[in-house]
Amino acid sequence: MIKKLDILVLRAFIGPFIATFFLTLFVLILQFFWLWIDDFVGKGIDGFIMLRLITYLSATLVPLALPLAVLLSSIMTFGNLGETFELVAIKSAGIGLMRFMRPLLVVAALLSFMAFLFNNYVIPVANLKMKTLHSDLINKKPAFDLKEGVFYTTIPGYALKVGKKEQDSILHNVIIYEEARNQLQDNMIAARRGVMRVTPDKLFLEFKLQDGWRYQEEGRRNTTNTQFTRLGFKEYKKILDLGSLALNQTSDSVYRNRYEMLNVRQLSVVIDSLERDNKKVEARTRADLQMYLSFNKYLDTGWTKVKTAPVPDSIKSFSQLIPDSLRNSIFDMSSSYASSMKSAIEGSSMEYENKRKDLRLHLMTWHEKITMSLAVLVLFLIGAPLGSIVRKGGIGTPVVFAVVFFVIFFLLNNFGKKFVKEDVLTPLAGMWLATFVLVPIGMFLIWKALHDSQLFNKEFYYRLFRGVRKLVAKVKKPKPALVTNNVPPSSDPDSIA
Repeated sequence: MIKKLDILVLRAFIGPFIATFFLTLFVLILQFFWLWIDDFVGKGIDGFIMLRLITYLSATLVPLALPLAVLLSSIMTFGNLGETFELVAIKSAGIGLMRFMRPLLVVAALLSFMAFLFNNYVIPVANLKMKTLHSDLINKKPAFDLKEGVFYTTIPGYALKVGKKEQDSILHNVIIYEEARNQLQDNMIAARRGVMRVTPDKLFLEFKLQDGWRYQEEGRRNTTNTQFTRLGFKEYKKILDLGSLALNQTSDSVYRNRYEMLNVRQLSVVIDSLERDNKKVEARTRADLQMYLSFNKYLDTGWTKVKTAPVPDSIKSFSQLIPDSLRNSIFDMSSSYASSMKSAIEGSSMEYENKRKDLRLHLMTWHEKITMSLAVLVLFLIGAPLGSIVRKGGIGTPVVFAVVFFVIFFLLNNFGKKFVKEDVLTPLAGMWLATFVLVPIGMFLIWKALHDSQLFNKEFYYRLFRGVRKLVAKVKKPKPALVTNNVPPSSDPDSIA
């Protein structure tokens, strides 16, 4: 049953969570464009294509933005409750930390489950669309941009140059150099003036030229038997095809079978297939080597035992036992066998290593779908007790702590992925590395919060430092020297009496 305390905590959490989630997503999108902006500038990408790119990009960044949003909003929620002494009032009423953490713990668990469903069903499709569109934009040629005094050669088969450009696309001293195909001669058009315009569908470029000449040489290239023609004109219309500058959309089937585009069930099927293939490679390699290693494992009882003389001490190697007439042929046969074995082992080793690499990548993605979903719950177990200990709301202090722990999570996750790809760690150890490190930290912070620890209280550390300084000064203080009065014995008889 939901009580007023649960409603209070949920209301305090929902607002910061929504704000921080979209803010985090926006920052991650900006980071992407900061890295890839050079591949997009100057290519004439329209707004609809950019909207598609941002949509797919936002979907792929949700698994990274969601844990950070939960971490930051949980610190802000419990920090605000502690700063306004609501946390103190709740504890004074006999309600423990775990009791008023319970509604948000349920919310974090639901978010973690929803994150897994999102990673399993939405992310593969978003990765596929994102990869396809991103590669198309990178391979797209720059948009048409004709500059004064510079040859423009992006349109296949043409080189354009203008001496001067005015407003309304009025051109002066236009040169159009046309490269002929099938080893024919090239043609050229030169005009004093002209007007340039692009058709509304942006597929063709139209030149209306005035007062110029068309130079054409008929015949094949690199021959002397040609005919040169010069044609003067008052008006001439030339249309160029801009289809090569348009965005060529690649089919989704090109990247469909990559490991990033598969869900958990598909990954499991591929993993089983790769494991079977590795066993087949091992069996085939053993069978290939067996034909070169045809040693007899057991003694044939039908063989006749022959008594031989003992080997003299002068023979130092096995080759000295081989007759000279057979030595060269045996060496050649052994060398041929060794070379064949080496080639077979190298080929099988390369195939086996490639399959092991694919297997590691698929296992890494399989574990990543679980660990990234579980990260929502793990970072909440850090953020909630941390906020109750810090007791600072707003943006300043919570952001600092959230960034610190998220950077730790991000680095550990990336290091784990890199170690898995380089075969330093197993996929299980590499992808669960961040979870194995952060869960004990979360348990420690919960234990400190349950005991009202002064973990981040400046006054506590000041008193602790002052006590340590006094203790050190007391230890270093020199001890006073002991003074003894040695009175010599008196020789006066009266003093003895």
